[in-house]
Amino acid sequence: MSRIGKLPVAIPAGVEIKLEEGNVITVKGPKGTLTRKLVEDLKITVDNGEISVERPNDLKRYKSLHGLTRTLINNMVIGVTEGYSKVLEINGVGYRAAKSGKKLTLTLGYSHPVEMEDPEGITTTLDGNKITVSGIDKEKVGQFAAEIRKKRPPEPYKGKGIKYETETIRRKVGKTGKK
Repeated sequence: MSRIGKLPVAIPAGVEIKLEEGNVITVKGPKGTLTRKLVEDLKITVDNGEISVERPNDLKRYKSLHGLTRTLINNMVIGVTEGYSKVLEINGVGYRAAKSGKKLTLTLGYSHPVEMEDPEGITTTLDGNKITVSGIDKEKVGQFAAEIRKKRPPEPYKGKGIKYETETIRRKVGKTGKK
């Protein structure tokens, strides 16, 4: 049995779960609504304030999907109650970010500023050299944060670039001159 898959997902107060035919689950909470189509072969049941996922048999495909399906449902429940956020740091001389409306403008040492539009359901906020990406869908928050980081990933010699707040950059020693 999957260790993660067999754990039930607790439904907090104020969260509404609607399970439709074809394993389409809709989670509605104080922060918004998320809908996702899950694998039809797995049996999802909602009872006594808990959601449980069961697999039909022990084939490798169902074993791998068991824990994934439970985690996706759990992420939806957490998203509509608390939300998700990722914090990025900009390091480097002259590297900065500006926000106007839904447009994020990054000055990253290129010949032109890089402009990015906030996707649907995602908000970005600036605090000095920190960019906070937040929203209710964990997948979208992580994807947009990764796209921002990709514009100028941190380099190992001086540590310049955009990095996650929790990320540590492994620094390398530069060239040494001949004696």
